[in-house]
Amino acid sequence: MNKLKNQNQKVVILGAGLIGRMLAVSLSHNESGYDITLMDQDDGSANQSAAYLAAAMLAPVSESVEASDSIMQMGKHALDLWPKFIQRLAEPVFFQKQGTIALAHHADLMHLHDFKRLLKDQSNEAVQTLNAETLKQLEPAFENPARVFNNALYLPEEGQLDNRQLLKSMATTLQQNGVNWQFNQQLDFAQNPQHLVQLQHDYDWVIDCRGLGAKTDIGAPDQLRGVRGEVLRVHAPEVDLQRPIRLMHPRYPIYIAPKENHYFVIGATQIESEDKRQPTVRSCLELLSSCFSIHPGFAEAEVLEIKSGLRPTLSNNEPKIWMRENLIRVNGLFRHGYLLAPTVLEQCLALITHSKQTLPFDDVLVSRLNGASEQHDLKESHYG
Repeated sequence: MNKLKNQNQKVVILGAGLIGRMLAVSLSHNESGYDITLMDQDDGSANQSAAYLAAAMLAPVSESVEASDSIMQMGKHALDLWPKFIQRLAEPVFFQKQGTIALAHHADLMHLHDFKRLLKDQSNEAVQTLNAETLKQLEPAFENPARVFNNALYLPEEGQLDNRQLLKSMATTLQQNGVNWQFNQQLDFAQNPQHLVQLQHDYDWVIDCRGLGAKTDIGAPDQLRGVRGEVLRVHAPEVDLQRPIRLMHPRYPIYIAPKENHYFVIGATQIESEDKRQPTVRSCLELLSSCFSIHPGFAEAEVLEIKSGLRPTLSNNEPKIWMRENLIRVNGLFRHGYLLAPTVLEQCLALITHSKQTLPFDDVLVSRLNGASEQHDLKESHYG
């Protein structure tokens, strides 16, 4: 990677979730010269962030069913960037690009047909139709005759990674890079707007990656909100799925993401609610029964974790980067955090380094705010 510009500048990053850590890693390498402070609301474990709960599927074509073409294209771009980022980390991270399988039981076949029809990339490179035989060839775990799927789709350009390995490896990397990591920092600029003003005075760059922690700072028309996700983690030694599975379901598509050593992350895409309770009995039953309906080996799986969380989401369900003077805000990654993170990171780095290179998604992602009187999404009082 080329040596970054603007060396010896002081940068404070607010929030140590996915984007906050990726920025801190990218700016703290020896060749960068930046002096990095990372302010974290928790103890460094990231378990309060949306990034900790996620399944970390990198599925741009699958997500295009309910997302824009821009999201799909940014996701495809990010898939190429992920291996380069992971190579810079201190510890290995499971990364896979073996595609996704979407399937449905006979009673739900119309949902699979709708899924295929709504894919924004219909090319042979993006989606292929499987029958029972070709499905078994691709995924031998479906050889059990008691579970026959005669119709399935294969999306070969998709992938996944292990989110918790990634968060941990980034933490180790930041420690090795000597980042000033400040834990248990409560940043509420609605209550104390002068704090942000002071940070902008003390640092060359202030980068706000707080997710829902910035809810009071991002108003209409973007209006940051939380969207609920429910996730189970299990250990199923009898299941040998090799790639993520999306099972069509009347209420919502269910995903099963296999990680290393027979660990699986199971969840539903989204529930439009800011309910912070743990998953309901109904949700747990649906998720677990869906797993068992795909592979009988899940019957003996050990349930390791049942959790819910909120994803930071803007009104159009797409991420945004706001830039005003030396303040950059990044938010609204919704359920596309891991899918889009390297693309968002690339754009942020270009802003910080004043890169003259025009990036392909600059017009989609970035809102440059100029002048105190300009109408915008961020509350004026927080700028003094």
